[in-house]
Amino acid sequence: MSYDRTVTLRSGFDEAVAAVRQALADQGFGVLTEIDVQATLKTKLNHDMERYLILGACNPPLARQALDADRSVGLLLPCNVVVRTQDDHVVVQAVDPGTMVTLTGLDAMRPVAEEATRRLDAALATLS
Repeated sequence: MSYDRTVTLRSGFDEAVAAVRQALADQGFGVLTEIDVQATLKTKLNHDMERYLILGACNPPLARQALDADRSVGLLLPCNVVVRTQDDHVVVQAVDPGTMVTLTGLDAMRPVAEEATRRLDAALATLS
């Protein structure tokens, strides 16, 4: 089962992060959390790795609908978006909101997942 939606960019990392933030904002998502995995692993484990950033994106109306359908769905929120370097390009990956339907088994989650997917796909489409 695929659980991501991915685009590959030929821009610099910082430019890609800025573009992702703008694309998400244009689709009604705010970034609630930001985890610099590269810096964290370097600090905590002295481990070197490529640039890797996790953005926790949230669209409040969609989050509310999902939580109204199932309070436990908060375990799957916010929608994580990864920006990472791979060789000479930048990979942007968003979790597939359809996983909420698959994992919860709730039909009430389907319209929320479909709208979140539409918005994330629109955001990703502006990047490539």
